[in-house]
Amino acid sequence: MKGLNLLLLMICFAFNSKAQELYVFTEPASNIPAHSISLKLTDHFVTSDNIYNRFSHRLMPQVMLGVSKKLMFQIGGTFSNMHTPDFKAESINFYTKYRFLSKDELHKHFRMAVFANFSATKAPFHYDEITLMGDKEGMALGLVATQLWHKLAVSATVTHTQLLDNSRFNKVLYIPERNYQALNYALSAGYLVFPKEYRDYKQTNLNLYLEILSQQTLDRKTNYLDIAPALQLIFNSNAKLNLGYRFQATGNMSRMANNSWQVSFERTFLGAFK
Repeated sequence: MKGLNLLLLMICFAFNSKAQELYVFTEPASNIPAHSISLKLTDHFVTSDNIYNRFSHRLMPQVMLGVSKKLMFQIGGTFSNMHTPDFKAESINFYTKYRFLSKDELHKHFRMAVFANFSATKAPFHYDEITLMGDKEGMALGLVATQLWHKLAVSATVTHTQLLDNSRFNKVLYIPERNYQALNYALSAGYLVFPKEYRDYKQTNLNLYLEILSQQTLDRKTNYLDIAPALQLIFNSNAKLNLGYRFQATGNMSRMANNSWQVSFERTFLGAFK
């Protein structure tokens, strides 16, 4: 029992040491702790959407599984009224990430990972913007690199997305004005504000984030560039509360909205399985 408690304590400190790279709008190259399970609930909402001119939101429950320190899986779904008058089940998605490079030193590390995302949705096809979190059906492949220097973590991400909507492959349904493929770029930075130094795993963490999120579609050359500040509280090294705001700095594509809010809560069960 003492050995198990010591192991969990070491996992908690390892979790805290990279807390500032647990970004709100993107994923780092690091995974959730090995042999752990995380449950996450996210609410993404806009105060006035471009279809119904009303408040609309999307609930996203997710389950994450840390198979090893290199490999993780995630499955989730969405419930939304963003594309329909009523709030109802919308999509299901699957995500996996493999960390293939780790260079760890005292108070710093550099990591790289590849990831894949698959999504199926019942939402109607609206807007130029391409996302797989309920709006569109398709697949994405990406590469992420993360550098940690003590209290500062910086990540760069590039993603290629291909939509698999029926209208893309059916000559009768095909609509040339639609976007079906895109490149996404992200630059994310996180800074640990509190605590100044770790004494035990029960200390509350406060992290501040700033992310730059961009998309360039490859069909009709539409684009956007968003800025997304966020804050994060971590409790007992296993519970995380996020609050982020995202707004468009520049762009020429039609979207659900040019600004939105996102709040999420995540609970990690460390050492949940062997």
